[in-house]
Amino acid sequence: NVNNSSNDTLHATTVAVKATPKPTPKPILPGAGVKAQEEEQSSGMTIFFSLLVIGICIILVHLLIKFKLHFLPESVAVVSLGILMGGFIKIIEFHELANWKEEEMFRPNMFFLLLLPPIIFESGYSLHKGNFFQNIGSITLFAVIGTAISAFIVGGGIYFLGQADVIYKMSMTDSFAFGSLISAVDPVATIAIFNALNVDPVLNMLVFGESILNDAVSIVLTNTAEGFARDDNSMVTGWETFLQALGYFLKMFFGSAALGTLTGLISAIFLKHFDLRKTPSLEFGMMIIFAYLPYGLAEGIKLSGIMSILFSGIVMSHYTHHNLSPVTQILMQQTLRSVAFMCETCVFAFLGLSIFSFPHKFELSFVIWCIVLVLVGRAVNIFPLSYLLNFFRDHKITPKMMFIMWFSGLRGAIPYALSLHLGLEPIEKRQLIGTTTIIIVLFTILLLGSGTMPLIRIMDNEESQSRRKSKKDINLSKTEKMGNALELEHLSELTEEEYEAQIFQRRDLKGFMWLDAKYLNPFFTRRLTQEDLLHGRIQMKTLTNKWYEEVRQGPSGSEDIEDENELL
Repeated sequence: NVNNSSNDTLHATTVAVKATPKPTPKPILPGAGVKAQEEEQSSGMTIFFSLLVIGICIILVHLLIKFKLHFLPESVAVVSLGILMGGFIKIIEFHELANWKEEEMFRPNMFFLLLLPPIIFESGYSLHKGNFFQNIGSITLFAVIGTAISAFIVGGGIYFLGQADVIYKMSMTDSFAFGSLISAVDPVATIAIFNALNVDPVLNMLVFGESILNDAVSIVLTNTAEGFARDDNSMVTGWETFLQALGYFLKMFFGSAALGTLTGLISAIFLKHFDLRKTPSLEFGMMIIFAYLPYGLAEGIKLSGIMSILFSGIVMSHYTHHNLSPVTQILMQQTLRSVAFMCETCVFAFLGLSIFSFPHKFELSFVIWCIVLVLVGRAVNIFPLSYLLNFFRDHKITPKMMFIMWFSGLRGAIPYALSLHLGLEPIEKRQLIGTTTIIIVLFTILLLGSGTMPLIRIMDNEESQSRRKSKKDINLSKTEKMGNALELEHLSELTEEEYEAQIFQRRDLKGFMWLDAKYLNPFFTRRLTQEDLLHGRIQMKTLTNKWYEEVRQGPSGSEDIEDENELL
C-alpha cells in the first residue's frame, strides 16, 4: 500500500510538472515593438539635430575665413554659436512650440566611441615626425610629469580646501579625478601664436607634442582615479594606494602605447607585402580598419583606447603611409582632417548648448578656487620644467615663451566630456563637477582664447617692425591653416637608390633617428621601383585630367579657353 501510494504521488507530481505551462521565451531583440520604434525615431532626430548643428558651424567657420576674421579662434566662435542656439531652443521650449530636450543633450558614450577617436588619431597622424622623435624626452616630461603635477595640485587643493570647509567637500579620489580631467589642455591658440611669431619649429613641436600626449595622459589619470573610487581601499594606507595607482597608470600608459605601436607596425608590414596600390578603395578601407582597430581592442582588454589610437596614428603615419598609393595618401589626409574637424566642431557646439540643456549646481567659491588652482597648476607645470629642460637643450625656452605657454593653456572638449562620464555619487556632486568644468572651459576659451591677439601686441611692442609683421601674418584659423596645403613629408616617394643617397648625406643622425633611418624604415616601408613611380604618376595624372576636363567644360559643352588664359 505504501508503495502504491508513493507511486500515485510520483505520478501526480509528474503529471503536474507536465501540465505546468512552459515560460514564454524572451524576444531575441530587447525592446522590440513600440518602444524600439520610439528609440529609433529619437535616434534619428538626434542625428538630424547633430548634423544641423555641424552644418551651421561649418557655414560660420567659412564666413570667418572669407571675411578674414583670423584673430578669432574657431573654438570661441563655435562655442558662442552653441550658446546662442541653446538660448533659442530654450525660448522655443518655454513657449511649448517644440521639445528638443533629448536631442540637445550630449551623450558621453557617443563622444568616447565616435567623436574622440578621430580627433586623437588625426592629431597623431598629422604630426611632423622628425622634430617629434628628436624631442621625445622633453615632450614626454611635459606631457606625463607636467600633467601629473597639474592634476596633483588641482586635486590636492580641492581636497584640502574641502576638508577646511572652504569649498564643497569631496573625497581624495574624486578630487584627483577632477584634477586629472581638468588638466587636459587644447593649445590651438598657442600653436597659432607660435606660427605667427615665427618661433623656432623645435619649440613649436615641443608644445604641440606635449598637447597631443597630454590629452591621452589626462584620460588615463582620470580612469585611474575612477578605478580607485570604485574599489574599496579603506584598509590600504596612503603610500600603498599611491603605489597601486602608479602601477595602474604605468600599466595603462605603456600597455596601451605598446598595443597601438604594434598595430601600426602590423599595418605597415601588411600593406608593404599586400600590394593594394592599384585598388585605392580597398587600400583606403584597410587603413580605416587599422585606424580604429587598436581603440576597440584596447577598450576590450581594459586598457586606454585613446592612448593606443594615438600611438597607432603616429606609427602608421611614419611607416604605413609611405606604403600607400598617392591617391590614398591624399585621401587619408583630407578625410582625417575633415572628420576630425567635424567631431571637434560638434563637441564645441554641444559645449555651448550644455549651458541650457543640463541641470546645473553652481557654487561660486568652488568655481573661483578651481580657476585659481588650474592657473597655478599650469604655472607649476610650465615654469619649473622649462627651466629644468633648458639645462639640457640647445634651443632654450625663453621666459616670454613660457608665459605664452602658460597663458594659452586652454581647456577644451576632453575635460567637458570626461566630466559627464564620471560616475560620481550623489548626483549633486556630479552636477557640481559638470557645471564647474563647463565654466572653466568657457572661461579659458572665451577670455584667454580671445586675449591671444592683445597678448601678441603687448609682447611684440618693443619691436615695431616685427609687430607689423605679426599683425599681417597672424591667423588663428586652424581649418584654413590645415586645409590649404598637403603635408609634403607625407607625399615623399623615394626609390632604393634615392633613399640610400639621402641617408648617406645625413650623417648627423643620432640615437633613435639613426636606428630608424638605417634599419626600421627600410624594414617597414616599401622602396619603390621606377615602374611603381611611373604607375603612381599615371594614376594621379589620370585623376587630375578627368577632374580638369569636367571643370573646364562650359554650359554649352565647349571649353572656356579664353577664361582660362585670363586667369593664367
